[in-house]
Amino acid sequence: MRPGTEAELAEAVRGANGPLRIVGGGTRGIGRAVAGEVLETCGLAGISLYEPGALTLVAGAGTALAEVEAALSAEGQRLPFEVPDMRGLLGTAGDSTLGGVVAANASGPRRLQGACRDSLIGVRFVDGMGMVVKNGGRVMKNVTGYDLVKLMAGSWGTLGVLSEVAFKTLPVPETAATLVLDGLGDAQAVVAMAAALGSPYEVTGAAHWPGQGTFLRIEGFAASVAYRAGRLADVLAAFGDVTVEEGAARWPGIRDVAPFHGRAGDVWRLSVKPSDAAGIAARVPGDVLYDWGGGLVWALVAEGTDLRAVVGPFQGHATLLRASAVTRAHVAPFHPEPAGVAALTAGLRAKFDPRGILNPGLMA
Repeated sequence: MRPGTEAELAEAVRGANGPLRIVGGGTRGIGRAVAGEVLETCGLAGISLYEPGALTLVAGAGTALAEVEAALSAEGQRLPFEVPDMRGLLGTAGDSTLGGVVAANASGPRRLQGACRDSLIGVRFVDGMGMVVKNGGRVMKNVTGYDLVKLMAGSWGTLGVLSEVAFKTLPVPETAATLVLDGLGDAQAVVAMAAALGSPYEVTGAAHWPGQGTFLRIEGFAASVAYRAGRLADVLAAFGDVTVEEGAARWPGIRDVAPFHGRAGDVWRLSVKPSDAAGIAARVPGDVLYDWGGGLVWALVAEGTDLRAVVGPFQGHATLLRASAVTRAHVAPFHPEPAGVAALTAGLRAKFDPRGILNPGLMA
């Protein structure tokens, strides 16, 4: 099924006699397999409102991300949260959709300044009974009622099928600089990134690739970037020699986890306390990369590895992003929730999808 309007989407969900597998662009196919009739959202496409002066964009959930980025770029603007392109990492194809980005809460290195959900200001979606729900609006100060906007971000289509989303946008920075430290061990790199992020110099990216370097990004007006890069280099001098590169050419590769592309093995994503990152990563039987100042650890391990069992308990969560269907069948892709959170999750799903037909089992 590929509805072309919100009314058709509501009718399709209302008339469903069994499970539905919700599909956007198909670029982020993680989680357990869903057995059900495919419901594609890419027919719900098009930018319905774009006001550059108000930094506001509203579009159908099936709108291609590339279309949105092109429209924003023409006005010197961008989405604030640097959407990662997962196709190279996951071996998928297709075109990412705006609704899929929201459903995954997809956020790149600029997560340091806010995730996808933090820029999302309004949603329209169809719940599991086929009812149209609207929440939020087209301005940032809309705080009426329950914040379903934030709830839908990262729900992976299990609470409702998005039909429209509204975002705040930001101007594209005039320029950027990347500060590079070579030769740091993982623990020392995390300390260096913390020092950079704790400085007043507005770092918008902090990543560490073991054996390749530690990278800090500064963006903004040219004079400001030059000044802040110089002052930050002084802060980081205690950790070794600092090289300042013009531009941000390294960051698409960091955003998209480029070193793991085309390599055999399973890929895990660990969200951790930055101060714990190096210790946790030391227990990973494979290669690791750090982003978000150490708050995000990417791990490439042998196929079939249950990384949670190997690493042991830690504060945070581990998500299996890339693995065979066999592995995903016996290792939960999403981190098991504590009992209290699981009860809240079950209650929300019972409320929004009482028939249990929206991507059932995907996050089990």
